[in-house]
Amino acid sequence: MNDALDALLLARWQFGLTTIYHFLFVPITIGMATTVAIFQTAWYRTGKVHYLQLTHFFGKIFLINFAMGVVTGIVQEFQFGMNWSSYSRFVGDVFGAPLAFEGLLAFFLEATFIGLWIFGWSRLPRGLHLASIWMVAVGTILSAYFIIAANAFMQWPVGFTLNDARGRAELTDIWALLTNKVALAAFPHTLVACFMVAAGLVITVAAWHLSRGRNLETMRPALKFGLWAMIIAGVLTVLTGDQLGLVMVATQPMKMAAAEALYHTATGANASFSIFTWGTPDGVHELFSIRIPYLLSFLSTHTLNGTVEGINELQAQYVQLYGPGDYTPIIWVTYWAFRWMIGLGLLHVLIAIAGLWVTRRGRSPARWVWRIAIWAFPLSLGAMIMGWIFTEMGRQPWIVFSLMKTTNGVSPEVTGVTVLISLIAFTLIYGILAVVEFRLVKRAAQKGPDPIEEPRDESGEIAPLATVY
Repeated sequence: MNDALDALLLARWQFGLTTIYHFLFVPITIGMATTVAIFQTAWYRTGKVHYLQLTHFFGKIFLINFAMGVVTGIVQEFQFGMNWSSYSRFVGDVFGAPLAFEGLLAFFLEATFIGLWIFGWSRLPRGLHLASIWMVAVGTILSAYFIIAANAFMQWPVGFTLNDARGRAELTDIWALLTNKVALAAFPHTLVACFMVAAGLVITVAAWHLSRGRNLETMRPALKFGLWAMIIAGVLTVLTGDQLGLVMVATQPMKMAAAEALYHTATGANASFSIFTWGTPDGVHELFSIRIPYLLSFLSTHTLNGTVEGINELQAQYVQLYGPGDYTPIIWVTYWAFRWMIGLGLLHVLIAIAGLWVTRRGRSPARWVWRIAIWAFPLSLGAMIMGWIFTEMGRQPWIVFSLMKTTNGVSPEVTGVTVLISLIAFTLIYGILAVVEFRLVKRAAQKGPDPIEEPRDESGEIAPLATVY
């Protein structure tokens, strides 16, 4: 029994750590693909050399992250068979469909057009070469959607039937699976958050160069682009997050109750949202809090007098529906992950707004302002990580909501020692990869854009350049 418990706990830690590590590269890749495409489009339409420099410069950073994301992402699929074979056996027929789409359609689309973009600078017409990077951006977005669709089944299972004889869920409606209302709400929210991360990277790199008086003609437009992109993406993240919250209340009301640590059903002014709460170690009793009346009611129902179900009432309902057990997630994790997600993202947007003000009309702010911009990069990335922690931990104790508990998904024959060995191995390997990634990105970012003269070719093709990847 202890071995099984240890294996479960270690397997959860391993999957959580490797997923978070992999996710460090995902939003940068998704956001930077579109960012590079926008810079190349600007160069295509205006002919200004600094846009071409930005295309090459941030293209290098994009490629580094893409390669690292592929390497770390492969491990995720192996873990389904290694540590979660019971889960894979139960849900593989359903879960495998969107993953197959992601691998065979989206990933190959990305890989093919990345190759054309890298090696096509001196071989493809400008328009076709530009189209190749936009196809890469489309591929990353499609890849994100299929992964989110797979995850959405774990949050709100649809498009399946249970085969009791074989003890598994079987796919019956692929369209229902791909149009799961959780996926339709989570996808735009995740996508615009990725654009926040990419904008944050552009801001940080541009601020580093500008603070040292380097590459001014190239980095000034990059900084302006990053600041505006951060603000626009931040507003869209709030709007899409609001819609995702409504879907969450409709599908997983326990997750919303856990986000607020709301133990008893509340209505109207009593359904308040706490900015900060200090409570007992078990999270059951509140000692001090700062609250906004009606806000939780509005977030959950879009009305000021809406009713929000509490943890205790939902626990009683779930016992009747699913049998005896504790259906409450770890409250302090969901409560603080939800607030860190909001707080970190909002802070990055506020920094971008301040950045537009202090750099207006070409002004150069004080050095400490540049330092804030440089060190602010982890904010939006941290907000996304907190959002995924909230999403996954708020679903507990279910690995597939209402169908399979996490305790039943772990591989029955895997011992705690086996998982511990692989956990240590992955940690060491990922630590090495982290050092490699950081040094490569840092070196590329600090080197800055390579000098480029405007290519001139009577045939309309891009002339060979010195900076080819």
